[in-house]
Amino acid sequence: MKLSIIIPTFNEESYLPHLLESIKRQDFSDYEVIVADAGSKDSTGDIAHEWGCKVVEGGLPSVGRNQGAEAASGEYLLFLDSDVILTRDYLELCLDEFEKRELGIAITQIAPLSDSFLNKITHDLANFFMKRVENIKPHGAGCYGIITTKKLHNEVEGFDEDLDFGEDTDYIERIGSISQFKVLRSPKLLVSTRRLQEEGLRNVAFKYAKSTFYQFRGKQITAEDLDYTFGHPDQKRILYSVCGEGMGHAIRGRVLLNHLTKNNEVHIFASDRAYDYLADHFDNVYEIGGFNTVYEDNTVQNTKTFIKGMKDLPGDLKNSLRLMYSVAKAVKPQVIISDFEFYSNLLSKILRVPLISLDNMHVLTQAELEVPRKYRTDRIAAEGVVRSFIQLPTVYLITSYFYPPLKNSSKTKYFPPVLRDTIMELEPYNGEHVLVYQTSASNVRLLDILKEFDDEFIVYGFHRDERDGNLLFKSFNEDEFFNDLAQARAVISNGGFTLISEALYLGKPVLSVPVKKQFEQILNALYMDRLGYGEFHEDLDRDDIENFLSKLEEYRKNIRLGFAHDHNQSIMDELDFLIDKYAK
Repeated sequence: MKLSIIIPTFNEESYLPHLLESIKRQDFSDYEVIVADAGSKDSTGDIAHEWGCKVVEGGLPSVGRNQGAEAASGEYLLFLDSDVILTRDYLELCLDEFEKRELGIAITQIAPLSDSFLNKITHDLANFFMKRVENIKPHGAGCYGIITTKKLHNEVEGFDEDLDFGEDTDYIERIGSISQFKVLRSPKLLVSTRRLQEEGLRNVAFKYAKSTFYQFRGKQITAEDLDYTFGHPDQKRILYSVCGEGMGHAIRGRVLLNHLTKNNEVHIFASDRAYDYLADHFDNVYEIGGFNTVYEDNTVQNTKTFIKGMKDLPGDLKNSLRLMYSVAKAVKPQVIISDFEFYSNLLSKILRVPLISLDNMHVLTQAELEVPRKYRTDRIAAEGVVRSFIQLPTVYLITSYFYPPLKNSSKTKYFPPVLRDTIMELEPYNGEHVLVYQTSASNVRLLDILKEFDDEFIVYGFHRDERDGNLLFKSFNEDEFFNDLAQARAVISNGGFTLISEALYLGKPVLSVPVKKQFEQILNALYMDRLGYGEFHEDLDRDDIENFLSKLEEYRKNIRLGFAHDHNQSIMDELDFLIDKYAK
């Protein structure tokens, strides 16, 4: 075991889950978590056990830390307060810098879980001060996170349990006197400001200054001496929440978040693959639970989907909403944006914060649709799901390539599909192959039909890399997929909104075979067919594919004449307008 993470606790049920969640989402995995609990009266101990922590008896912070260290099996010890949250790659960055600089003890820098300009100033000044004096005298506090080795901890006989204040600084100083101390530059902790809220900034600052005064002598440092410039008090505060079903919501989210994060403070919530995708590109990304559809034989299994959703809902609801509420309480968002994400809708009602619904799904409920009667049951089910996910937002922003009449145009607006820059920068031409993409690997009948052709088909979605006659299977690689899409003669896919939109932008006719009983995909395919951009089939046979491939020029002409796009400008302008309007 390389690292033991030690957390002293007492009645921390509101904070501990968020710390444990941030530990879980780290890429580094060679660690154990030890919770030293001082007899909590709430569910702190149960939470620790549920997350697989080693739980030992605690007491005052110094006692708890020592008890945790005694039970630790790691070479390195990391002491954390229970109300902090680790930033992305915190553990890996922490250990890497600690080892490379050959340190014996270190602390990390901090940032507040707060929107307060004053809080940001004080935390930035604290970081600056710590770095400024690190070569003069080892100094720090538990809220910064303390990392050392178990060998050194044992050598100094741990924290002094006779001290009821400043035991962390005393500990750092004693280890620093026999080894090297530094403030780590790479990792950063998000820290709660609850003590500032409970005691007031003046009181906390006075206590800290008084304790520091007794350890330091010399010139007083002022803001002018530091030549310090402060942050961005005019930033709007936004919570942006993304559905994790498929990748379309996450892809759209990344494009819009690239724009929004330039001038706003944005905290992002997502589930499943959407979380993994967005966490690789942004800070302040939190993982929540989500709902997932069960597919079998290229068909939605509504009963199994419902059973799975109901089984997961109680735990997801409790953990997700608690996490979102905790962050929201610290951030105080002025606007919530939901890309078809359920819990943000509930949060907006609890906090009474304006909710912007932004997705392609609400065309199902907000437009006058013309749909064959045979899809009535699927339509009712789909509309019910959409209505249950988002209730009465402030506005609906709907992205679409088809525009049926709106029921309430004063509250709802259409925008062209949100497209990635990478797609818009491609230079398409009509090559020899047809690109085939399936989000469900169960549609094997399609593969048998394609083998009857002489045409080359590049197939994604079956999670393998091999050639089978005229079928070239590829695992998903974003760059390679984009090139194959740009050079395709046409596209055969299900009814997924994102791929159809990208194909149409690149002028590629689409043969769509939607997942059965997935009404949103059926609707996408129906209107794509009506616009003359390609064809919609419930099932395919050889004649259907032959007929489609014979009409590609006709479909390409219709796409050139009918499909319009503005490089995402109108929806970005609308978001800026709405954020300025509602973020008062």
